[in-house]
Amino acid sequence: MPDTILINRAPVLTLWANVVAERLGFDRAAALTLGKAMAGLTAQSKGRHLGIFNPGKDLRGEKPPKVGLGEEFWVEIVGRPIPAKHIADGIRAVVKDQPIDPASVERYLVQKFGENLKRVREAMKQLARAFAPAELADQAYSLYARFRPGIPAGEAGWGAKGKLDLDVIRSLAKPKT
Repeated sequence: MPDTILINRAPVLTLWANVVAERLGFDRAAALTLGKAMAGLTAQSKGRHLGIFNPGKDLRGEKPPKVGLGEEFWVEIVGRPIPAKHIADGIRAVVKDQPIDPASVERYLVQKFGENLKRVREAMKQLARAFAPAELADQAYSLYARFRPGIPAGEAGWGAKGKLDLDVIRSLAKPKT
């Protein structure tokens, strides 16, 4: 029997980016905020592409903007630059000039995954540990693309739930023979 759960892609990407950030050396609180920012920026980009949100400036081939996001520096997680800053408690991803609260991200994950959070997080950690950090940084998005929930294309997929197969995540962590 397959080990699957029905869930939207946004929390899956949030959790995966969180796990990747931890594997790359960020503490749990920083990693939670980086994961949430990464998923949020990805959702904005997709929403603009689908015409759900107003189009933003096309940044393809350009460096990220350095003004107006409240960032001190940028951190690349799962192939996307994330605005971040140092605060008294450590590194935090920011939205505009506000650091993301790691406790709110954890509550979001608990709400979305419910009783499945622990086992999904563990499967993702197992996958992340199967790669050296530099290799994981390079392959994190392509790995996500292989296990993310399947949803309909286009606007029909916006907010839709799909099956997340934990056996697929675990199989990606197995050594290739």
